[in-house]
Order: sequence, then structure tokens, then C-alpha cells
Amino acid sequence: MFKKITIFLMAFFYMYVGIKHFTDPKYFLAIMPPYLIWQLELIYLSGFFEIIFGFGLLTKYRKLSSWGLIILLIAVFPANIYLISSEKAQIALNITKEIAIIRAPFQLLFIYLAYWSSID
Repeated sequence: MFKKITIFLMAFFYMYVGIKHFTDPKYFLAIMPPYLIWQLELIYLSGFFEIIFGFGLLTKYRKLSSWGLIILLIAVFPANIYLISSEKAQIALNITKEIAIIRAPFQLLFIYLAYWSSID
């Protein structure tokens, strides 16, 4: 039961954040590393996959969606590194460097939860 609730919450979270990529792309642009090209397109692409994989957690494609989320979480990790290293990004998100540092390891928790949800 706990696992089902966790999967449902993850699905909701990923779909919600994925939609936010389209409704508030400026938030995500603020933490986009400047060396990446096509930044807005990458934000839309990652949002699209968050929605698809989030929804997929609720279907028979849960295992595939879980692995898709793991890959996506690894792919977007440079934004967390940039947030830690960029005062401009921290100001844009109204957080401190310490909060950015604390926030980054949660990506590992999210990767673990995605993996855990892939196991029957």
C-alpha cells in the first residue's frame, strides 16, 4: 500500500512539475547552465518527458517510465550544480547557496524512488 501511494505521489509530482515547465519556463531558465544551447527547447523537452514518465508510472509501463525518470534526473542534474555555483540563479529562485547545496542530494533520493518503483 505504501508503495502504491508513493508511486501515485511521484506521478502527480512529475506531471505537475512537467506542466510547470510550460506554464513558467522562466523559473527553469534561471537554473539552466549557460553553456547549454537551445535552453527553452530543453526546458520544454524535459517538461514533456516529466509529464509522460509521470503518467507512465500509473500504467503498465511503470518500469519503463521509472527508468526514463532515472535518465531524466541524471540529465537535469547539471541545473542543480549550476544553481549551487551561480549567485544569479540563487537570486532568481530566491534561495541561498546553502539551500541549493541541501537541495542537490535530494536528486539521489528521487533516483532511488524511481528505481524502487520499477521493482515489482
